[in-house]
Amino acid sequence: MTTQPLTLTRPQKAAAILVAMGKVSAGRLLKFFKQEELKNLIEAARLLRTIPQADLERIVAEFEAEFTEGAGLLDSADKMDSILNESLSPEEVSAIMNGKQPEASPDGPPPIWPELEKLDPARLGAFLAGEHAQTSAMVLSKLAPQASAAVLLTLEKPLRSEIIKRMVTMATVPEAAEKLVTDQLRARVLAETSVKDTSAGQARVASLLNELDKPQLDEMMKDLEEAGTPDLEAVKARIFSFDDIPLLTQKARVSIFDGLSSEVVTLALRGAAPDLAEAVLSAIGARSRRMIESELGQPADGIPAAEIARARKLVAATTIRLAREGVFELPSAQPSADAA
Repeated sequence: MTTQPLTLTRPQKAAAILVAMGKVSAGRLLKFFKQEELKNLIEAARLLRTIPQADLERIVAEFEAEFTEGAGLLDSADKMDSILNESLSPEEVSAIMNGKQPEASPDGPPPIWPELEKLDPARLGAFLAGEHAQTSAMVLSKLAPQASAAVLLTLEKPLRSEIIKRMVTMATVPEAAEKLVTDQLRARVLAETSVKDTSAGQARVASLLNELDKPQLDEMMKDLEEAGTPDLEAVKARIFSFDDIPLLTQKARVSIFDGLSSEVVTLALRGAAPDLAEAVLSAIGARSRRMIESELGQPADGIPAAEIARARKLVAATTIRLAREGVFELPSAQPSADAA
């Protein structure tokens, strides 16, 4: 006697496949469903009981998926409830089943995102590095592009790629889920920052000082030391000028000049001291070095001093960025014996 196949609605079929996938995989997928779709899935799953193996295989084939295991599904409603409870917060589940979005308190705190954009990117990056990539993607998608990019650059490349991938495919985040994340950010990032973290101020001062020429910078640092400026060592660790190139290790210099054009390097070396020029040229390939030395052998008449200064600041800015990414340390942050 041939058993008639089950007749299931599309939501029931989708619920069956999610249950077959297991809690971990299904939990990841649930984050991408719209609220109405989640409600339909929950309601469909609660009507499911035992699904014979043959019917499960037929459903899977319709969705063009591959399953290596299949023992029939028992108590699908209970399993779907378990998946939902482990993947979504009680507020999200309640909001979905009540058919409405969670309401935000009109007297609640102001948006958190402008405050996060003011933080040192490395500080926010350190926090997000310990969070799930999906959470990090949600946070960065809320920030201004410039701030988001600055934070991404502080993260390890594999994590950075995973977060960007999730940002591309991210759907609308339920308000309840967003509130849970922002509450944690207020408690664990902003609250601590307001009391202890002065890195943002250090970064601002270092950025200002990095705009000065070497003589002006040395004079300013001397004045700050005499005035007993707090956290001055932390500020020094963020300062770098083109004249400090010889203090870097050979490996660090190679990293810097590998990404700069020969035109920028040639401009930056115009009028440079011999030891500074050698520190730069020794970090460049033989062919490029010959080209640059040939250019430097030509008269520098007509080249504005402002262009030379601009090229040197570009080299310094590249150095600071690479140090911030952890490629190497600036000379003020490493023992002098490390310098080559």
